[in-house]
Amino acid sequence: MSRKVRIGIDVGGTFTDAVAIDNATYDIISVKKIPTTHKDGVAQGIIQIVNDILTENEINPSDVVFIAHGTTQATNALLEGDVARVGIVGMGTGSDARSSKKETNIGDIELSLNKYLKTNTSFIDSKNLSESVIDEEISKLTNEKCEVIVASGAFSVDDPSEELMVEKVANKRKLLFTAGHEMSELYGLKMRTTTAVINASLIPKMIVTANMTEEAVKGTNIGTELMIMRCDGGVMNIEEVRKRPILTMLSGLAAGVAGALMYEKITDGIFFETGGTSVDISVIKNGKVMIKYAQVGGHKTYLQSLDVRTLGLAGGTMAQIKDGKIIDVGPRSAHIAGVAYECFDEAKNMKSATAHLISPKEGDPSDYVIVEDQEGNRFSPTLCGAANLLGYVPEGDYAEGDKVTSKIAWDAVGKLVNQSGEAAAKQALDLAITKLKVVVDDLIEEYDLDPNMLVLVGGGGSAPILVPALAEKYGTHMKWKVSNNAPFISTIGVALAMVRETLERSIGNPSKEDIRKIRQDIIEKIVKSGALEETVDVSVEIDSEHSILRAIATGATELRSKNLGEKKLTVEELQKVAATTLNCSEVSIKASAGRWSVFSGQLTKKKFFGLIKSKQTPVAVLDSEGVARFKNQNAAYLLFLKNDNEIFDDFLYDNTSFGDANATIPRMFLFYREKMLDLTGMQTAEQMKSIMEEKISSLDSNEKILAVAYS
Repeated sequence: MSRKVRIGIDVGGTFTDAVAIDNATYDIISVKKIPTTHKDGVAQGIIQIVNDILTENEINPSDVVFIAHGTTQATNALLEGDVARVGIVGMGTGSDARSSKKETNIGDIELSLNKYLKTNTSFIDSKNLSESVIDEEISKLTNEKCEVIVASGAFSVDDPSEELMVEKVANKRKLLFTAGHEMSELYGLKMRTTTAVINASLIPKMIVTANMTEEAVKGTNIGTELMIMRCDGGVMNIEEVRKRPILTMLSGLAAGVAGALMYEKITDGIFFETGGTSVDISVIKNGKVMIKYAQVGGHKTYLQSLDVRTLGLAGGTMAQIKDGKIIDVGPRSAHIAGVAYECFDEAKNMKSATAHLISPKEGDPSDYVIVEDQEGNRFSPTLCGAANLLGYVPEGDYAEGDKVTSKIAWDAVGKLVNQSGEAAAKQALDLAITKLKVVVDDLIEEYDLDPNMLVLVGGGGSAPILVPALAEKYGTHMKWKVSNNAPFISTIGVALAMVRETLERSIGNPSKEDIRKIRQDIIEKIVKSGALEETVDVSVEIDSEHSILRAIATGATELRSKNLGEKKLTVEELQKVAATTLNCSEVSIKASAGRWSVFSGQLTKKKFFGLIKSKQTPVAVLDSEGVARFKNQNAAYLLFLKNDNEIFDDFLYDNTSFGDANATIPRMFLFYREKMLDLTGMQTAEQMKSIMEEKISSLDSNEKILAVAYS
């Protein structure tokens, strides 16, 4: 039987990358990189690179079961102001009419310097709403050159009929359209309107892009549906892109961490995608990418995207020198200055060098250091060269450079600051790591991460430039790794991505029926986005602080078994992995269910010079491949049968904290068969048991289930 293949494509400003992955084993079959075909259109490059991958690896187009594309088109359109003028039809009545009129009139949004998303607004009192009135107001907007219409009603979350009436009129006039309630079901008229306007402004350009890309894939004779990367790390089908292009915004940043999450199977970690100019930093916690609401031009939206922090530190980062001292590194890079790295092929003839200070761009300070070789060729001493010189870059790595030319360049820098080249390189790298650590410390605090349980993961073409030195700065307890195939990790993330959808509703204390309904609706929504219903997993979260009920669904476009081709470890091998994971010398297996095993040990912590001792129970749950899917320094666990309701109830009660006014249930995960059920978003025991009963209803009465609880 021929092997089935997944293909990921990532189109960047300079290069287009593609990767082919075995669908059963997730082994990489081939990677390919070609210059992006701007002149002939990016679609031509997609056809070329996919055909190359198929031909060179003798892959039949019919064996491609998944193909996805990461695009920067929406992000670039916003940065460049290449967006459509949007006409807003606001609606409301009664005492809310005045505030509704104000909140739907959002004005122009500044996207970047002198680049604006232009809007015009019309407001209709809902009591006067009719198709003729709507048609008249839309005519006013089209006369103002508005290309896309947005309908935003004050109460559309509860009753979208007014927005649907506007849509009906817009469709008759063959106008492009976005409804506010389709963007979010949360209250907050201004944010909902803003989200809809940004989405609408992208539709004309993204329809053209979607059509071209779809035709390009059809030109390769691949029969499976093309999927497009989303900003939350999932994918959706091309039809959804035409309706909700806003979801592709910032998707390039999401692809890398999606690759680390799925390909490297990280449980708790911080991911650094490091290129030549900047590093993007994101968080994985409990096997999930951390998400937050995005802002565009300073305007808050209901777009859930990857929480990413970007710093101007990377492989090509330059150093600044003033008064005989290295005072800073970045944000300028060799690319911006228009000079080559000191450590790559362009510098191979360097025999000697002298250092000079320049201004990389007009208006920059004249304190960025470059070197000139014996023939007057200019090069930049970079963090990449510094890391190579100091031994942080492993042999054979994509970022490996020439240590000889790196030393010549940094020796020249050293003369300016009266120290050796190695000392100058170390000082520059230390400055970068100090900056980086501030951001990482903030993320650790914000997401309540345990540094002892973290792994720092490097991705991108400059993956080993920062991560090893950062881990060294934290000390021996901090684990780190450079991801396999780091330069292609974003493309791998595209190839392995799952279909994803999120649905949020403004419900403070949801009932069992509210939870059942949102689960039902999110499944319908994700199937429309291209997932097979039988592959869909749904997690429900209750944000009581903000009165939000949230459902997150993930699913595959084809039936597949993730454990095909896996290497199952012995208990002894799993035990060694668990000991490393928990930083605990003595751990033992406590229970197993399905493909899951729970390991635990005991730690004694001393305070006040050893006078006070406290015991902790570190717990890790490993799958049969030895991947830690859960780890915590102090947790409780239980093995029970499906029908052992009283035993589970006692476990839940024992791990619940009781205060004067209320009870706080623990965070909980269940493990059974192939499933890991996340119940951490529940606020009450009734909500938790409602979800649990629905999810395990199909299990046999004597089926084993592992429960893990922590506070």
